[in-house]
Amino acid sequence: MKRTCFISFKTEDIQYKEIIQNDLKIEMIDKSLNESIVSENEDYIMQRIREDYLSHSTVTIHLIGAYSAENLGQEEQKYIKRELQASLYDGVNNTKNGILGIVLPEIYDDVYTGNGVCSTCGETLNYVSINDRTAIREFSYNYHIPNGKCHWTEEDRYGVLVKWDDFVADSKKYIEQAFEKRTAPIAKKTKVYP
Repeated sequence: MKRTCFISFKTEDIQYKEIIQNDLKIEMIDKSLNESIVSENEDYIMQRIREDYLSHSTVTIHLIGAYSAENLGQEEQKYIKRELQASLYDGVNNTKNGILGIVLPEIYDDVYTGNGVCSTCGETLNYVSINDRTAIREFSYNYHIPNGKCHWTEEDRYGVLVKWDDFVADSKKYIEQAFEKRTAPIAKKTKVYP
């Protein structure tokens, strides 16, 4: 089954968006914005994105690169923040999208920081640094939803995270994982930042 996807990205990462759209032969219905909406009115631009693109999609593919961190500033991130906010909103004429974060190669080492043993339960963990330094809050919070446990499992996360190379090798698997999160119990715990 093909899923309807919207790609959220920074202009600096457009080459990855184009590879997804043109080279990977991904089984998806692409509802991404490919031409700029000509307007100075940000609210109008976001209304068009929500109505014409996001409301018809079920998975938002969020490219996480060197230019998509929260600490780069609100003005710098206004469109990807609002795209993810709209993707997480579940309401009239808009159902919540699954969120698939794809970590681009230039920040692998910033996000995937090694492994170790949990001092509380003794389980071996792979350390993943998704925070304001590496991602925007709309993704990082919904990847690390507070749970009162010593660490997170896949069931504790709404956002799905994957390295670019792994996505290229099996895009259908990760798109489907993000799609299935929409009806998982964790979907009730997501948060949309204002």
